[in-house]
Order: sequence, then structure tokens, then C-alpha cells
Amino acid sequence: MEPMDLQFIDHFTLSVRPHELAVLREFYTATFGLKEGPRPNFTFPGHWLYRWDRPIVHLAGNLPDGVLPPDGAMATGKFNHVSFRCKNAPAVRQRLSELGLEFREAPVPGFPLHQIFLHDPAGVMIELTFELPE
Repeated sequence: MEPMDLQFIDHFTLSVRPHELAVLREFYTATFGLKEGPRPNFTFPGHWLYRWDRPIVHLAGNLPDGVLPPDGAMATGKFNHVSFRCKNAPAVRQRLSELGLEFREAPVPGFPLHQIFLHDPAGVMIELTFELPE
């Protein structure tokens, strides 16, 4: 059997309560410079956030306020984080600091990579990966 011809990760979706959408939209647009763009006419509120012509972050306000979904209804299992490849680590550090965001850094043992980790307002861990030397 031939392996699938996977090319790249297309997007990730955060399922949140509608009242959480504004703060998440602000976080992803202010922190990463994403821009809101076209989104299908789903039956729930949300935002598609773009980098260039690609909608890479989907915010879906499809969890009801005040009600937790049944165990496993929208579980992501052992999902740990999402990673963006970046350039210019000093400028990224400065931007995160100016925004008052907490972050931590770590080298990647045995690889010419450096990582910066932070969390979005929903608690999702985001990894920013930089090639070394930069």
C-alpha cells in the first residue's frame, strides 16, 4: 500500500464557547499578525484567520455556554501543541514581551532548532520553531 502524499498541515480548529471568540481572535491577530478572512456560513459563530491566502486558524464558537460537553464529545485526545515555523527569534521575543505574554524557550537537542512556547487564552500550547543559526 502506498503512503499518503501528505504535504503540510492545513489548519487547526479551536472549538470554544461563543463568548471566548473575541479574545481568541484578538490574541491570534495581535500576536501573530493573522488577518480575518472569508468563512463558510456555518450555523455557529466563528472566525477564519489567515496568513497570506491560507486560513490557518479556525475559531469555532460551537460549544454551548455554561454546559460542558459529555466526556469525549469533542476530545482531542493526547494533542499537546501546535507549532509554527518562524524567523527572527529576537523580534519575536520582543513582540511577545511587548504584548505581556509569558513564554519559555528551549533548544532542540541534537537538531539546529530553537523553540519558544506560549499558551493562547484557551490554554492551547503554541510552539514557535526557529532554525539555527539565525
